[in-house]
Amino acid sequence: MFKKLQQLQVIIAYKNSENLGDIAILKSDLFGAKVSPTVASKLQSVAGYYPVIDLKQLSQYPKGSFGREYANHMQANQLKPLSISPELEDIAKRNLFALRYLVTHDIFHVLLDFDTTYAGEIGVLAFATAQNYSKSLQIGLWLAKLLYPILAPRQIKGIFANLAKGRELGKKADFLLGYRFEEHWEEPIEDVRKRLRLA
Repeated sequence: MFKKLQQLQVIIAYKNSENLGDIAILKSDLFGAKVSPTVASKLQSVAGYYPVIDLKQLSQYPKGSFGREYANHMQANQLKPLSISPELEDIAKRNLFALRYLVTHDIFHVLLDFDTTYAGEIGVLAFATAQNYSKSLQIGLWLAKLLYPILAPRQIKGIFANLAKGRELGKKADFLLGYRFEEHWEEPIEDVRKRLRLA
């Protein structure tokens, strides 16, 4: 209990930080996003792998390239890649699943072709759940299925369509969370999708 209080104090101390990655990794540490030994084993390929994502550079890549499509998505939605401050690196290292899921969340939006609406978010969540990343995501999906239609009634059709699409893609695709996407920015996005069995 004392440790949880300490963690909560750290989150409060960081709440005014412009670095959303810090807040996200601290919350994950507090709530303890757990994964199975199988998933933990598959994530070893990205242990310690955390390259800086430069949107300005990616936006100069050829049209249709993975990096350019990602940069376009981030800029259109006024998003920034999540980064972790050096003083929180130890927390990030012991939360490999949380770190990788946070870093790749918007990458998944781009590869799966889901926007950032409630309908798009549930598609990504359904995909991650179908890939069996974590029980906490399964709980999140259950809550989203209840809440999103209430929060966005005009998106109900899209919510349920993306729920089905996300599940289908998650079952047929490779294990994406352990993939080093950042080494493939210059490739055509369609080639990346085909390689990962998303197309």
